[in-house]
Amino acid sequence: MAASSDPSHTIAFQGSPGAYSHLACKAVYPDFTALPCAAFEDAFQAVRDGQARYAMIPVDNSVAGRVADIHHLLPNSGLHIIGEHYQPVNHHLLGVKGATLDDIATVRSHVHALGQCRNIIRRLGIKPVVAADTAGAAAEVARMSDKSVAAIASELAAETYGLVSLQANIEDEAHNTTRFVIMSREPLTPPPGALEGVVTSFVFRVRNVPAALYKALGGFATNGVNMTKLESYIVDGHFVAAQFLCEVEGHPEERGVRLAFEELKFFTRELTILGVYRAHPYRFEARADIED
Repeated sequence: MAASSDPSHTIAFQGSPGAYSHLACKAVYPDFTALPCAAFEDAFQAVRDGQARYAMIPVDNSVAGRVADIHHLLPNSGLHIIGEHYQPVNHHLLGVKGATLDDIATVRSHVHALGQCRNIIRRLGIKPVVAADTAGAAAEVARMSDKSVAAIASELAAETYGLVSLQANIEDEAHNTTRFVIMSREPLTPPPGALEGVVTSFVFRVRNVPAALYKALGGFATNGVNMTKLESYIVDGHFVAAQFLCEVEGHPEERGVRLAFEELKFFTRELTILGVYRAHPYRFEARADIED
């Protein structure tokens, strides 16, 4: 993890230069220095230590689903969610200069990227090889300088490692999008009733009583609060104890959300708000597409 000369204008991400997380950093904070980190924990640490102002963390992908382990890491990061970003994932088939599609025999990338581009891999009859990440695969291809080896990665990775795009937008699903959360040491809570809309992310554990989850969530329904995410996962190695990651639309100080939280607390052992932040416009665009 390299140090930045101006931490106040630095955003950390997990991965190698040219990764989709790097692309998201450039999209949201084009004037910031993007700080690559080996692991999510390193990105959190960079913010906690003051090496970076923010961290850009992927949480969901519209094709692959939840990012592995992130639900365990977010509650213990010591940081606050201050925003969200939806990044379209446009995969490119990258090769060394002078290579053509006919030259390619193997392709390297992250397992999810390979799975998202099955059609072109099958059509070209090339062998997929799993790599640690997309940008790392691009770096490997550049080092190998072998026309028969390609990578699936971003256009930014091509620019970073001196590769060429042999074919653009090779993903099977046009809707392929990754949702990121932006994290900071201090909360940046918008006022209640923000015109852009507000999202509240939180985790909770229900008390061990019959129908506790049903009763805990009932307050959101009766108070007209839209819940957009509810995920459960095992904690502390006990199959009888579950923690829930939840997101609702609304501000904790707005009447409906406040009343729903009051009811939730009655049935929970722990409740931690991870962040209150403005909703990204993509939320409303995607909803409009579904309703149409």
